[in-house]
Amino acid sequence: MQSVLIKLRREVTGLLDLLLPPACPLCGKDSPGLGPADFCCYCLADFQPLDSPRCPRCAFPYATEGGSDHLCENCIRQAPPFAWVEAVGHYQNSLRQAVHRLKHQGAIYLDRPLGMLMAKSLADHLVHFDPDLIIPVPLHRLRLRKRSYNQSLLLARALSKILDVPVATDLLMRHRDTASQQGLDADSRRRNLRSAFRLQRPLHGEKVLLIDDVLTTGATACECSRVLLSGSAAEVAVAVIARVGRSAPLVADPSRIW
Repeated sequence: MQSVLIKLRREVTGLLDLLLPPACPLCGKDSPGLGPADFCCYCLADFQPLDSPRCPRCAFPYATEGGSDHLCENCIRQAPPFAWVEAVGHYQNSLRQAVHRLKHQGAIYLDRPLGMLMAKSLADHLVHFDPDLIIPVPLHRLRLRKRSYNQSLLLARALSKILDVPVATDLLMRHRDTASQQGLDADSRRRNLRSAFRLQRPLHGEKVLLIDDVLTTGATACECSRVLLSGSAAEVAVAVIARVGRSAPLVADPSRIW
């Protein structure tokens, strides 16, 4: 009976694909053979992965081609509180467009395909890092009311289903409504986020995978990681969709890099 149902399901799926060919969730083009959460080959080809060389700690991409991964100047001078950052690719081209649609245009259906790409990018790390919790970077309640959803939470839930790791939605809170980080330099971003996050309850040695959409200077990831570690998290790692490169050092004072 089960084999008959499986065969029937395949036939129905094939018929639907014939009548309504699967479309890429980003460009909208019909692409036969796509799964329900797959980007088409053209969009995937336009995503620029973070190839070596890059910083193994903050995922800062170097402009030079070839060579091995090595710590960037900022991470050498003062190591950030998180263990590492992993990103699907550069904040450019179609990947930037996907982030913008998810974050600002209500394209919440992009959470699953982007979550699948994040899971693939994390594969090598997860051999050595087994997270106990997935925690999204939170929005303040006023920002959440205005936007109606938290894109980082959507990504965290998508990853949770793939990795079978629980999401903690009420642990890390953003209790101070901060100005938008967009357009701020590194020092201003850090000042803007100072004391913006707090824990609702202590942790007990859990390893945490922190989720956000984009990492620019690392100010948000650092502040969240500090709060989590001060609340007895054993280790914090960061996963994002896209990484923004830096064309200049973050700050002149090396004691305030992160």
